[in-house]
Amino acid sequence: MMKKPSAKCPICEKPTQEATKPFCSDRCKQVDLNKWLSGHYSVPAVEEEFSESDISDLEDPRILH
Repeated sequence: MMKKPSAKCPICEKPTQEATKPFCSDRCKQVDLNKWLSGHYSVPAVEEEFSESDISDLEDPRILH
């Protein structure tokens, strides 16, 4: 049976540890959390374009939302 290659930590690229997956250590978990909290990571947002009928549907009180 072939051995599956071990996953690498997304922060330092060392092999992951079972207790801290997907990271290699608690330190790398904290580094990743800090990147999220400080805005280094972001999820792109896509502005949605509305048609005239969409807008009139939103303004129509007879349509339940």
